[in-house]
Amino acid sequence: MTDRDDGAADLVRSEVAAWQELARRQARNEAAGLRLATAGRPGELSADDDVRGDVRGVPGWMAGALAAVPTGAIYVEPVRASDGRIVDLVVRAANKTARLANGEVVDRLVGRRLLDISPGLLLSGVFGEYVRAYETGQVFHRSYAEYPAGSGGQGKPVEVTVRAAPLHEGLLVSWQYHGDADRLSERWSLAERLVGLGWGEWNLITDDVVWTPRLYEVYDRDPADGPLRLDQLPKFVVPEDLPAVQERIRALFEQRTPVDGEYRIRGRHGTRHLRVLHEPVPDASGRTVAIRTLAMDVSEQRRAAQALDETREEVLRERRRVEEERRIARRLRRALLPVREGLIEFPGLRVAVRYLAGEPGRVGGDWWKARRLPDGRVLLAIGDAMGHGLEATTMMTAMRAGLAGLAYTGAGAPQLATWLNELVNNMVPGEIVTGTAALGHVDPESRELAWTSAGHPPPVLVRDGRARLLDHLPHGPMLGVLDEPEFPLTTTALEPGDIVLFYTDGILDRQGRDRDELTEAMLDAVQSVARRVRRDTGDAADPVLAVERVMQALDAEESADDICVMAVQVR
Repeated sequence: MTDRDDGAADLVRSEVAAWQELARRQARNEAAGLRLATAGRPGELSADDDVRGDVRGVPGWMAGALAAVPTGAIYVEPVRASDGRIVDLVVRAANKTARLANGEVVDRLVGRRLLDISPGLLLSGVFGEYVRAYETGQVFHRSYAEYPAGSGGQGKPVEVTVRAAPLHEGLLVSWQYHGDADRLSERWSLAERLVGLGWGEWNLITDDVVWTPRLYEVYDRDPADGPLRLDQLPKFVVPEDLPAVQERIRALFEQRTPVDGEYRIRGRHGTRHLRVLHEPVPDASGRTVAIRTLAMDVSEQRRAAQALDETREEVLRERRRVEEERRIARRLRRALLPVREGLIEFPGLRVAVRYLAGEPGRVGGDWWKARRLPDGRVLLAIGDAMGHGLEATTMMTAMRAGLAGLAYTGAGAPQLATWLNELVNNMVPGEIVTGTAALGHVDPESRELAWTSAGHPPPVLVRDGRARLLDHLPHGPMLGVLDEPEFPLTTTALEPGDIVLFYTDGILDRQGRDRDELTEAMLDAVQSVARRVRRDTGDAADPVLAVERVMQALDAEESADDICVMAVQVR
């Protein structure tokens, strides 16, 4: 703890000590005032007091009535002034269990005035309630704090419950004192019901402090070290929480209201978060004579809340990172793979392409390539870099750009696939990266498609209004899986009016739907286009219409994955 923290703690201790001394001084002054108010009054009844009623004896049945009361009980009758006002009550009889807070047996005080025996009854207002009960005939019941007779306000106040009921010519008054054991039992039962609460009380007059076992556990304190007074608390409070604790203690004493809040303490086993209620206990005059404390260890809840906040912040950071990655990936994809609407014209071929991103903001690795080479052949390729986001876009860019350069070597489809596999294998050292591709060349003069597949879905051939998968042909493994794979060459003879449909697997991946069912829907869609166009115009099917029809039939807009469809028409 720093010098500054020590100063704050000393300030709290000095303020609490000042309030405690004030409470003690007020107790002494009020006790002295009571002695002055009752000084000079005789201990026995006198003729001047105009006592009414038979003071010479008590009905015989009264002894039985008093003996039936299990707590201390007395029978009192009013003492009236000359104007008829009740100025005191005289003790006419008492049972054997009747004792004062200081242990004095009440039976020895029969015949004395009640205010001489217990002057605090006047200050507390209890005497007035006794008079009211006598005059109205209604039963009076109340609990309050009382100082033992003769203590001068220095003794420890005790809690007492009194009851007064009109009887015969006076009142039957009974009472029960509640000691420390009674109060602790009551508060401890309450704490047990509320789960995990500890209870304590600090008497400002006697400086006694009582803690329940649970409160020692809450404050992580060894019972052998004893309980803490409120002015000792700052030594254990985390410095950052001291100002708030000081404000609560000031409000507790100055405003005499309960204060509730959280602070951290340094216990034997580390820092703890406590939820604490401090409550002032007033005596009959309203003066604070004790401080009660209820405390709960909320460390686990605070750690859980902190972990939740950290997780929430981590999620937000990750979300911002992903959004930034997607933004970069979208810009990169637009720059390297622009979406082209309409037809791409080549000698003897027309090509239509449609790319559709998956979930909003999600960028995948689907790619395509259609380019005429110097030797007159047309390179056709479609592929899918596994994954999403910037990593997939980067991989897609490398595969597409690599193929574009390698294609100018004049190598055939198997060799291009082998080179692509080597490129993918070495793309991220130490990590496995995979992808798929279907690529080949179309010779416009011979109308032959020489192609190979690297783990990619088979293309669809549409001829004479019928569509079929080219799936019973040899194909190679996915890119990046093997070091030295073989990619067999397949040559497919094409005819004028044919359409070859290439696509990525996103068109056939739909949650809750069968892949075979979607494949049939795709074949039906492209087949219906070919038949309708041929029937209406006699011309070959339009590749743009074929692409759009497939996308609509398979609800491509609902796909979570990105989709690329390329239709090639032979002329």
